[in-house]
Amino acid sequence: MNKFKIMKKKILTIVSVFAVAMAVQAQTPAKSPAGDFRFGFKGGYNLANIGGDVEDNKSLSGFHLGGFVEIPVSEKFAIQPEVLYSAQGAKYKETDFGVTYEWKTKLDYINIPVMAKYYVLDQLSIEAGPQFGFLVKAEADGEDYKEYTKSFEFGLGIGASYYFTENFFAGARYNLGLSNIAKDSGDFKIHNNVLQVSVGYRF
Repeated sequence: MNKFKIMKKKILTIVSVFAVAMAVQAQTPAKSPAGDFRFGFKGGYNLANIGGDVEDNKSLSGFHLGGFVEIPVSEKFAIQPEVLYSAQGAKYKETDFGVTYEWKTKLDYINIPVMAKYYVLDQLSIEAGPQFGFLVKAEADGEDYKEYTKSFEFGLGIGASYYFTENFFAGARYNLGLSNIAKDSGDFKIHNNVLQVSVGYRF
């Protein structure tokens, strides 16, 4: 009987210690992904278009690829500069005297977004920030179009990322061009609109 009481007391003590340990663990905030300096690479699909004073244009498929650095500011907040090669542009259709013409405008940029990231959850972040674009190539129906296109573009990006693990993530972002990319155009203004879907890996 005494042995049973002693055993029962030991079991209750172990359970109590385990319960206290679990309670302390529950009170300890989980380490946020924004807690460490990180870097990585990302790439994916672009659904691009050109907005502004244009008509009969449709979205053009493209891609983006590049790297990023995630710089922690606080437990849940980080700044993420990126360098991305981005294939953008639009498709056009025009009917003249009963004849329909179709062509593509392809605009390739080196984009530098600087995103402010906030971790709503350890796995989920929302982001927004400015983007600086530098024109690499401009073609209209296969012909060089750079003389009609400004070499610099300013825009705004907003999006979100979800982390399946500490390393692998997927994200979506909408980039709205805020500056006119048409050169010597007077009152005629156009800008880039790009929806990006990405996958990436961070170290």
